[in-house]
Amino acid sequence: MHVGFIGLGVMGQPMAGNLARAGTPLVVGNRTPGRCAPLRALGAEVAASPGEVFDRAGTVILMLADETAIDDVLGRGAPAFASRVAGHTVVHMGTTSAEYSAGLQTDVRAAGGRYVEAPVSGSRVPAERGELVGLLAGDDDAVAAVRPLLAPLCRETFDCGRVPGALLMKFSVNLFLITLVTGLAEAFHFAERHGLDRRLLRDVLDAGPMASAVSRVKGSKLLERDFSVQAAAADILKNNRLIAEAARGTGLVSPLLDVCHALYGETVAQGHGGEDMAAVLHALETRSEAAHPAGASATPGPPSPRVSRA
Repeated sequence: MHVGFIGLGVMGQPMAGNLARAGTPLVVGNRTPGRCAPLRALGAEVAASPGEVFDRAGTVILMLADETAIDDVLGRGAPAFASRVAGHTVVHMGTTSAEYSAGLQTDVRAAGGRYVEAPVSGSRVPAERGELVGLLAGDDDAVAAVRPLLAPLCRETFDCGRVPGALLMKFSVNLFLITLVTGLAEAFHFAERHGLDRRLLRDVLDAGPMASAVSRVKGSKLLERDFSVQAAAADILKNNRLIAEAARGTGLVSPLLDVCHALYGETVAQGHGGEDMAAVLHALETRSEAAHPAGASATPGPPSPRVSRA
């Protein structure tokens, strides 16, 4: 039986490609048919519709943009839904609200299917290299059956218990990611405005205890102003919103996340939503320019703290 894969976007295409290269019998589908051509070249079969993917595959991986796209592909809310998912394992690898995922599991089970929540941590480059981190939630037997399928995609997988535990774990990881990259962009902006050598800043960061794969990649992008997409700013804004909503649902405050939400909202509003999340630098630059236009004198800040010496 084939494995199905629907959703061949920035992340989905390299993920499906790794499955095909690993020899997985694969049937793919996408709302934009042209995205299927590279997969056909790797030996995957291309279905004409989502229904055909389900007809030919026992397990179907969904890497789709949002809840609406998932419901459309599954025919949720229509008679096609039950016949489509019955006897199948639906693997939800995209990012949606935790509440949506829990409701989808309930509906898939009621229709006679199995459901695994399997979001990933990582962006386009780890997806291309098969080095994503998989987060799995669902019934033990369904998770055990899906885990080997993800080996060509993920360097490691983690069992996160019951749905929606995997998505909540991803939200926790992404909260750190969003605040980390935003802080890194602000550091580069600070250095540039003070006339520092930003290449030297990158080298100092790379040599220090805060260095990570993320800081090295994003630091180089900020240095070169290379905003080619790895994790799109618009997707980061969506993730930010989902995390903030999950926080509010349990009475948590998220002050750092709230600042990032405003900055990524400005980044997208300025037309940079399709660029990498490092493009949040544009929002920081715009705010600085609005506060202190070129040639204007900056308002003196608070005095430096005095150091008491015994």
